[in-house]
Amino acid sequence: MGKSENLQSAKSKVYLVGAGPGDPGLVTLRAAELIGSADAIVYDYLVDDSILGLAKSDVVLIDVGKRPSRPLPQSEVTAELIRAAKRYGNVVRLKGGDPFVFGRGAEEAEALVDEGIPFEVVPGVTSAIAVPAYAGIPVTHRGIASSFTVLTGHSRDAGPLQYDWTALARVGGTLIFLMGVAHRAEISNKLISAGMDPKSPVSAVIWGTRPDQWTVMTDLEGLAKAQINSPAVIVIGGVNRIRNEWFKTGPLVGLKVVVTRAEGVATSRIEQRLSSLGASVIAAPSIEITDPVGDGSELVDAVGHIERFDWIVFTSQNAVDRFFGALDDTRRLGTVRIAAVGTGTEAAVRAHGVGIDLVPTRAVADALVADFPSGSGSGSGSGTVLFPKGDRASGVVEEGLSAKGWLVSAIVVYRTVPSTVDVDHGLLRGAQLITFTSGTTVEGFLAKYGADLLPSVIGSIGPVTSSVIKRLGLQVGFEAKRHDLEGLCEAVVDWWNGVGAK
Repeated sequence: MGKSENLQSAKSKVYLVGAGPGDPGLVTLRAAELIGSADAIVYDYLVDDSILGLAKSDVVLIDVGKRPSRPLPQSEVTAELIRAAKRYGNVVRLKGGDPFVFGRGAEEAEALVDEGIPFEVVPGVTSAIAVPAYAGIPVTHRGIASSFTVLTGHSRDAGPLQYDWTALARVGGTLIFLMGVAHRAEISNKLISAGMDPKSPVSAVIWGTRPDQWTVMTDLEGLAKAQINSPAVIVIGGVNRIRNEWFKTGPLVGLKVVVTRAEGVATSRIEQRLSSLGASVIAAPSIEITDPVGDGSELVDAVGHIERFDWIVFTSQNAVDRFFGALDDTRRLGTVRIAAVGTGTEAAVRAHGVGIDLVPTRAVADALVADFPSGSGSGSGSGTVLFPKGDRASGVVEEGLSAKGWLVSAIVVYRTVPSTVDVDHGLLRGAQLITFTSGTTVEGFLAKYGADLLPSVIGSIGPVTSSVIKRLGLQVGFEAKRHDLEGLCEAVVDWWNGVGAK
């Protein structure tokens, strides 16, 4: 180990973090904070992609997930963690559930102690309790189960499970097996042989707390032959008779959708919405929003003399953010009127405590031009419009408003460039749909990944985006009837349920 590596190790710290059972909403505040600031994340197979999406754009992601096709020994996982700790600053070891509940966290902590690497443990919500709860099954209930026992269904060297089966059969309460799918026949046979009622109710909750969660109901006798896939939490006992189902999986269950967005945006509104509807969302940053060429003096000058303008026109949230970032006091807007295209842009303006004077009937630039009043030259700015925009914006607004008699001052306040963040190509190949919310996200995705990694169906937010898709030789699977994010989500639901574009 070189001198520089020794210095890095001296200031490194590892956080053994529980990511919870799958639902990103169950990640603790402390875990989210650490994920967002980590220099490197060493993560397990069952950590949801949306949780990794909380990380900063330049984080180093290290996959140590164990799966049937990749039976990675724990010694290699621990060695990878040690290497990461010696190379990077803050390292998050992200583990499904809780690090110390069958998560091998204690072994990894011991290895860190041996190497003299400081660490912190951040508990997570364990699947042993959360997954049954999401299936409406309480692990305890007065008069039915006053205790619960959590066991691993995974054995060393693939041998038989080493339990006192007679004691388990007599203890009463609820038995919860994690990682027990491969040994379900053994669990059934041993408990029945030990005296447990063969008709004891059993639930197996697969992919618990996620949009594609489902539950297999059986009894102890039928557990051996039940069609159960991993990962599953197996719950044995009378509490299975109490199923107050509350977790609704939504109309998009089974859909894997790629959502393109700007790099650095942890979780976009469309990701949140599609996830809430049951889809499995793969975030694929395809563009990055960066500073415009030059010193930004044009925007500074416009903001400094804002009273010269009658109107400010916003067609993107990025333009809103840049403009208000340069404006020291919104009261200086005075009588300047505001126009905004799209509900997202409108919401971004209102978030600054500023009202909107014009929102076009459709969320496209030509609708803005059509709904905009004719220039009269009678206002305080003598018929002038300030148009903060991106470098890739079309000329529709400038040309259209100029034709209506307005003097348009268009200023580039941000640039759109291809993203440098990579996404696992296997995830992209497994998706059925990709959504695009702008022409730049289409161009950015193709520049980074190429057409070969496009899912079979493309969903477009509106005609402007669709025109770019078609210009690039691609086919639009469906287009949102309402050209905003909510409209796009509705179009996804219609398409997935066989309506929409058909």
